[in-house]
Amino acid sequence: MKRTVSTLLDMKKNGEKITQLTCYDYSTALLMNEAGIDTILVGDSLGMTMQGYDTTLPVTMEEMITYGRSVVRGAKDIFVIMDMPFMSYQVSVAQAVENAGRLIKETGANAVKLEGGAAVKEQIKAIVDSGIPVCAHIGMTPQSVNVFGGFKVQGKGEANAERVLQDAFDVQEAGAFMCVLECVPPKLAELISKKVDMITIGIGASNKCDGQVLVWQDMAGISANVSPKFAKHFGEIGQAMKDAFATYSNEVKNATFPAVEHTYTKSDCSDDFLKSLDEKY
Repeated sequence: MKRTVSTLLDMKKNGEKITQLTCYDYSTALLMNEAGIDTILVGDSLGMTMQGYDTTLPVTMEEMITYGRSVVRGAKDIFVIMDMPFMSYQVSVAQAVENAGRLIKETGANAVKLEGGAAVKEQIKAIVDSGIPVCAHIGMTPQSVNVFGGFKVQGKGEANAERVLQDAFDVQEAGAFMCVLECVPPKLAELISKKVDMITIGIGASNKCDGQVLVWQDMAGISANVSPKFAKHFGEIGQAMKDAFATYSNEVKNATFPAVEHTYTKSDCSDDFLKSLDEKY
């Protein structure tokens, strides 16, 4: 059954935890769909996981659309959220609505996500008013990495904790139905999750949130970078892939692959005819 805004909000009301993973391609989306994942975030994290950048900042709208439409084709039952990349919504409210519309229209996704609290209230409201569900993102917002001076926990200390809480109220008031809390201290994440009606999705924000999200390469053990503190390996898929690649390479080099069972042995040509071709050429 396809997840929707309504069914996800019902899950929060019923105390049922919500699962979310990043995804960037059709094949992986198919596997997540079969595994019963609730929501997918086509994250601008693809700049780091798929393209090898140090930050998410270089990712473009066109790249998000290309990856996003591939994911949607495989995520038959999953609610798909598209990240709005850096500078696709900050310039103006009109720009934000236009680009949110492109992400939904050109990928077939179900919602968009944009980073920031009070600073993007107007953008969130306008996008929601245009008929597009919005997931907010507060705490550590990777697109602001240069402002923060790195990927750092947000909400430490009384003043900062109140600022993050107010951000949560602001994005909810603007119409967000869901909000990612990234690198937020556990007690603050629990307070926010209790105080707001929207869904809270934690990443480095404790199990007190309504759900959790991880970059799928981090949780599968195939990330090229050092995994963050909050990323647990739920499988060593990276090692399994390396082993498979190495085994394939060895068998090709040793001429043990392809074997007879991997070869089309029947031919329309007789051995005599092939011999004549050999002699002719």
